[in-house]
Amino acid sequence: MSSESSFDVLVTGSSGHLGTALMLSLPSLGFKPLGIDIIPSPTTTLVGSVSDRAFIASIFDSNTIKHVLHAATLHKPHVGSHSKEEFITTNITGTLILLEESSRFVDQIESFVFFSTTSAFGMALSPKPGNPAAWIDEEVVPVPKNIYGVTKVAAEEMCALMQRTSGMPVLVLRTSRFFPEEDDDEDRRAAMSDENLKVLELAYRRVDIEDIVGATVCAMARARGIRWGKYIISAPPPFSHDVKTLDALSRSPAEVVSKVSPDVDSVFKGKGWKHLGRIDRVYDSSKAVAELGWNPKFTFAGAVDRLMRGEPWRSDLTARVGKRGYHAVSTGTIAAIHKFGLASI
Repeated sequence: MSSESSFDVLVTGSSGHLGTALMLSLPSLGFKPLGIDIIPSPTTTLVGSVSDRAFIASIFDSNTIKHVLHAATLHKPHVGSHSKEEFITTNITGTLILLEESSRFVDQIESFVFFSTTSAFGMALSPKPGNPAAWIDEEVVPVPKNIYGVTKVAAEEMCALMQRTSGMPVLVLRTSRFFPEEDDDEDRRAAMSDENLKVLELAYRRVDIEDIVGATVCAMARARGIRWGKYIISAPPPFSHDVKTLDALSRSPAEVVSKVSPDVDSVFKGKGWKHLGRIDRVYDSSKAVAELGWNPKFTFAGAVDRLMRGEPWRSDLTARVGKRGYHAVSTGTIAAIHKFGLASI
């Protein structure tokens, strides 16, 4: 590649939900992103794996990469279709290779942003019925409950190690739910409509993909000043952090939601929507707002206001990215899944 066409941002997992959103958004912000994925797509520049060191090294040798946005991953839906070894290869080894190859250009790299997940908190997210909802911030210690969570936490620790040893600015963004596909829990799907559920989730466990892009750009700008940090990226909750509120969310969330959003009941009535029977956790993203300068636009209150006006409650970018799924083909056969590999975040 000539210097005239040199890319300044490396986006891994560019065929997945978040990778696609980043590739669609970054050019208008003045960046020249290079997207890589093992699955070809309109937003993927080069087809290759993050665990292929020669492939990754060639990208850094041929371009003046200033920002690494690492979204490629084997995800929770792959737990039933991929081996633990495959999770380790992609989520841990792939991350290590990216970190090591990036660190060869440590004076050039302005940010290495690793996209992790609130799923990494695992068992810490599930208080027993009758107990108050869990308030989840960066001080909560993850207790992974599957190989996905284990490998994401391990990759986070790898990021911390490489930051300490190389001095490269590395930030971890733990994103909450943002995919447009239906919920993977059958009971939750049966309880209410998909749109009803997703709007409610903005109050405690969901974030719009446009806001993740916004958080990413903030992280890119501030990484050199911060050097190292982990941040929960979720729509700011409208609830206060006190035992009374958390207990009420666990026992009668409709009352709490109606109190913080007086218009919600009329909106829900008009659409024939329901409230949840229980809210078991609340993600607190105030650290990202304070330290990254992140200003999320798609909040629960904002969604209710847009619904009242008859407007779409989620971003145009969500519609542009669409439902990308987690496999290149139907997951009906394990052989097909292994042949085509992973889809990214």
